[in-house]
Amino acid sequence: MYKIPFTSYSLYPHEIFFGGYLLITFLRLISTQGIFGLDTMMYFIGLVFALTLIYYEQRANTPTSLRWRLLFYPIVMNIYFQQMRTSVPTISSERYDDQLRAIDRAFLGDTPSIMWQHVANPMLTEIMSLCYLFFFPYLIMAIVLHFIGNIERCKAFVSGLFSLYGVGFLGYSFVPASGPYQAFGGAFDATLIAGPVSVWNDSLVRIGSSGVDVFPSLHVAVSLFILGFDFQHEKRRFWIFLVPCVGLWCSTLYLRYHYLIDVLFGVLLAGWALWISSRFNRTQEASA
Repeated sequence: MYKIPFTSYSLYPHEIFFGGYLLITFLRLISTQGIFGLDTMMYFIGLVFALTLIYYEQRANTPTSLRWRLLFYPIVMNIYFQQMRTSVPTISSERYDDQLRAIDRAFLGDTPSIMWQHVANPMLTEIMSLCYLFFFPYLIMAIVLHFIGNIERCKAFVSGLFSLYGVGFLGYSFVPASGPYQAFGGAFDATLIAGPVSVWNDSLVRIGSSGVDVFPSLHVAVSLFILGFDFQHEKRRFWIFLVPCVGLWCSTLYLRYHYLIDVLFGVLLAGWALWISSRFNRTQEASA
């Protein structure tokens, strides 16, 4: 029969960190919106579902129940990303763009997107926009491949990736910012809209952004985590996607979405998440 190691905690790492994000935000919303506020209730429902799936999986102890327990996080990740459109402003109206730009200034003199705007040209803008758009199919592909693959590897992947998302979403909620292109639009000589790809990318970002999704850069953190996980387990896939990922990281600055400090923290977050997944994997192997 299928077995999983049972600990006194009965939680995977991502359930602690993403669950921590849900719980902390729920408590913060109670103090500003009240227990029956729409945002408050959304976070409460998320906590209830997460705990219910954990309990169900531990009782059923089957591969199917485990996959549902793991699948909860890819499903709700985008729900709570969009929920930050209203939940974060409810908690605080403050934005930290000035502080983030000040950190970049301390290291470089200004934030890279402003300093390097003279290198912008239509062709490069199209290429960078395509690189930025690469994030979405890359993430979906990685999740699908791991969920239809080996269950033990899937657990390690989900543990790292959604621990990363939990901490990253906490960053969005505690350090909300709009990004250079919105906060400091007057500092740029011209817009970057150059062709159909950049127009499409710009419209998707404006429609899909939560309005606070800047610090840390999860485009950098998530793609670097996936790439690093592939380096550990699927080196062929790592080499296939290395160049597009480098282009993606550069695009976050070129397209004026992020400050350098966002990118640097994204790198640190990815490294931490890879450590989480590796440690989790070793723990599972030792208890098998």
